[in-house]
Amino acid sequence: MTRRVETIGPGETEALGAELAVTLGPGDIVLVEGELGAGKTTFVRGACRALGVTDPVTSPTFTIGQRYEGRVPVAHLDLYRLAAALPGAAAAGALPGEDPALLADYLGPAVIAFVEWPAGGEQALGAHARIVRRIRLWHAGGDRRVVEIE
Repeated sequence: MTRRVETIGPGETEALGAELAVTLGPGDIVLVEGELGAGKTTFVRGACRALGVTDPVTSPTFTIGQRYEGRVPVAHLDLYRLAAALPGAAAAGALPGEDPALLADYLGPAVIAFVEWPAGGEQALGAHARIVRRIRLWHAGGDRRVVEIE
């Protein structure tokens, strides 16, 4: 079942992430897709807050991933640069030589993970934990975003 919601401003996008977070458990992976600036990290920030993360939640674009401590460990990954190294994946801008085993540092049965730019990496991700939701975000003009939860 797919749910589609339009949010008005970052606060509503974060609230939607928080709403999703209460349905998650350790070992769950949420795929988060959308163009640049669509609100992926904003959505994840709201989910992290609901999971008890108090540290600043920022985009992991240049670090591949970040781990946060909350009521359960939370990982936030960005596979944009790593995509070409994953089985069956290719992406412009991926760095050659990245080791897909890096995922093991962020995923597992005790962690809730949010993965931005997951295209083509589902197989590699699924080897570490279970993919339970796919989130798609896109611009709807101004601060409005459409968020699709699958």
